[in-house]
Amino acid sequence: MFSERSGVVNVGLEGMMLTGAFFGIMAADKLDSWFFGLLVGVLSGGAMALLHAIWSIHLRADQIISGFAINFLALGLTGYLFIDIYGQEGTPTDIPSIPNVQLSFLYDIPGVGDFVGGVFGNLNLMIWIALILVPLSWFVLFKTPLGLRIRAVGEHPRAADTVGIDVYRVRYGAVIASGMLAAAGGAFLSIGFVNSFNENMTAGRGFIALAAVIFGNWRPFGAAAACLLFGFSSALAQRLPEYSDSAAVLFQALPYVLTLIAVAGVIGRSIPPAADGRPYQKQ
Repeated sequence: MFSERSGVVNVGLEGMMLTGAFFGIMAADKLDSWFFGLLVGVLSGGAMALLHAIWSIHLRADQIISGFAINFLALGLTGYLFIDIYGQEGTPTDIPSIPNVQLSFLYDIPGVGDFVGGVFGNLNLMIWIALILVPLSWFVLFKTPLGLRIRAVGEHPRAADTVGIDVYRVRYGAVIASGMLAAAGGAFLSIGFVNSFNENMTAGRGFIALAAVIFGNWRPFGAAAACLLFGFSSALAQRLPEYSDSAAVLFQALPYVLTLIAVAGVIGRSIPPAADGRPYQKQ
């Protein structure tokens, strides 16, 4: 959302998530700390985003092609390093993982304690950070001078340039922030959710995130609602095979099918930032 609001299409979210997942768990393993694992994972995603920003902003390459290049680079790099470092045995089982936040008082709410506590009483720290980031992103984007600059360079970079806004700097910052946030999601997958790493473990979630931004009309709360919709379908896909083994594969495809339906239904009505995907050349 930050990247596209600044005028740069970030199709490389998948690769940035995958990079964050691998380097996050590798750093957590080598440094014996989930915090440093998360930090290294986020920085690795920022490095991938910087590469995408250089290609897209300064070299004015096709942003779609640049994003796909990032995806393939991340897939090859993480796959090679994973085999080289961990071999066929895979990642160890004792790697420090991102902890859950225990909110035991939720279980004491009269009448609904079991339900509310069961849902919110033992969530991973990264889930709470993600929930906090939704209103925080809205505030930054729509209530601060920085957010106004991001939206300005995404709508009319020439006009923003004439009033003294550094279009290149704002776009670089937005793309790198986008990559770091995507990598945080990847690090959650590896050291917060499954506590292991497999090649291409993101399995298209970066593209689902891209669809969520479009579905949410490039707004934080809309994108978050779309993510909850896709997350619900993914959770449903994991549980329905218990009732129908033959339909297990079909249910696993449900999130991706829903993504296609959602994007096909709203992409004609959604209006992206006016300069989205258009390289800017300073006169």
